[in-house]
Amino acid sequence: MQQIDVNSDEFQAELKKTTKFVEKVYDQFGWVPNPNEEVNEGVTMGLARNKLIYGKRYCPCFMVIGETPEERKKADNRICPCKPAIEKEIPEDGLCHCGIFCTPEYAAAQARHDEIEEAVHTHSKGLTKEQAQTLLKEEQLDGDELEALIEARKLGMVEFILVDTREHMEYQMEHIVGTDVLVPTSQFYTKIEEELAGKKSENIIAYCHSGSRSFQVQHAMKGMGFEQVSNLRPGIIGYSGETQRG
Repeated sequence: MQQIDVNSDEFQAELKKTTKFVEKVYDQFGWVPNPNEEVNEGVTMGLARNKLIYGKRYCPCFMVIGETPEERKKADNRICPCKPAIEKEIPEDGLCHCGIFCTPEYAAAQARHDEIEEAVHTHSKGLTKEQAQTLLKEEQLDGDELEALIEARKLGMVEFILVDTREHMEYQMEHIVGTDVLVPTSQFYTKIEEELAGKKSENIIAYCHSGSRSFQVQHAMKGMGFEQVSNLRPGIIGYSGETQRG
């Protein structure tokens, strides 16, 4: 395999050409760059590398199969911008597999998400009302994110119901401060009717020990018509906020 020196004049010249190629693709399809510049830089360098090695800008996120040009053509390797990205990935997911090409809608949403992530993980109680409301729509939350949302709820920025899906004994041993309802999975359907009847349009966050039971509850509740249910994916064991016994 040919070794490429990224500092060489040859590579830098090809990198400039590939950068222009990527910009033309954005314009041609109405796509935009990924908000994460490291993604764009890494993929662009990979495309330039493949151009020098193989003579074509094969997708750097997949292995290039074939020793000769004929074998590579027969193997149907992805050439940027690839058919799967154009026909399926970007229309359905908002971005291509490598992430360098995005729809404007996806890029804007991802930029907001990244902004929230930075706020949560660098100063978890520094969310704006808009950020808190956006975060509350996430399917899966980590411990820092839930802690930030609990703080935002205290400040009146958002409203949600925090549901512990473990058993009563586990709840007594330790539960998250701010828990509103206990819905043990062993009594799920009965307790849902008792505790959350008429609240299908409200925001729900479920948690358990490790995130597994609450993940199952999340999907069961969606099947019952609950509109927005989030799951604490690491469970209480991954939550560093305030907890209590009893």
